[in-house]
Amino acid sequence: MSKLYGLIGYPVKHSYSAEMHNAAFAELGLDARYELFEVKPQNLEEEFKRLVEKGLCGCNVTIPFKEKVVKLLDGLDEQARLIGAVNTVKVAQDKTTTGFNTDGLGFITHLTKAIGFNPQQKKISILGAGGAAKAVSSQLAKSAAKSIALFDIDQEKAKELAAKLQANFPECEVRLVSSPDALLEDRPDLLINATPVGMHPGDELAFDCANLHPQLIVYDLIYNPAKTLLLQEAQRKGCRGVFNGLGMLLYQGVSAFQIWLDVEPPIEVMEQALREVLTKTE
Repeated sequence: MSKLYGLIGYPVKHSYSAEMHNAAFAELGLDARYELFEVKPQNLEEEFKRLVEKGLCGCNVTIPFKEKVVKLLDGLDEQARLIGAVNTVKVAQDKTTTGFNTDGLGFITHLTKAIGFNPQQKKISILGAGGAAKAVSSQLAKSAAKSIALFDIDQEKAKELAAKLQANFPECEVRLVSSPDALLEDRPDLLINATPVGMHPGDELAFDCANLHPQLIVYDLIYNPAKTLLLQEAQRKGCRGVFNGLGMLLYQGVSAFQIWLDVEPPIEVMEQALREVLTKTE
């Protein structure tokens, strides 16, 4: 019987994960398929248990469930426990579930290897304090960032993340700011959007783009659309680098694939599949 993998989130129609993983399965000759499971927030527990019973072998988890899924799992690996959010779940043969977080690793791999940005002793500003922000900020602090400024509309969530980062990475200066614009006041080296703002038509800019400066790298974790309004404005302002989350998607997917199947995934094939689907949607 074909092994079942997939993505659980709400919404998920925008996702390119199925194309990426199904291309990898085909390349390796594996009898497996990856599907998108759009689950309404009130149905998460019921649907997750149903999928596991149905024979789900593993899944990715996206907005808005990266933190909520934690309490439904039998165990967490060290990284997921540190972050407090899960984006990858492995289901054992006895149906026990273990949560992992490959978001931070995917992000830092793309940032350092593909972009060539070394976070060491850099000033970083992050919009958002949800599951993706937790993973990314932890990885940046672990990579010896000089400082991390945070803003989230949910101030309690931002406070919790700041406290966790300070407790685990005391060498990194972590501070909360009072508005999205305040994230740009200290002229950071790297600005990250770790919220869904920009994903939907009609979303307004969270920042006053007058504060974007030429030495700034802007990284929006959103990859569909490929160029959010923030990235368009950053490009217009002549920022040094403008990147979407497609590279992060690729490398977190590579790590998830390794966790599920314990085999080396065909990275070039996965990247090509992402580029093809991106070309179709442009």
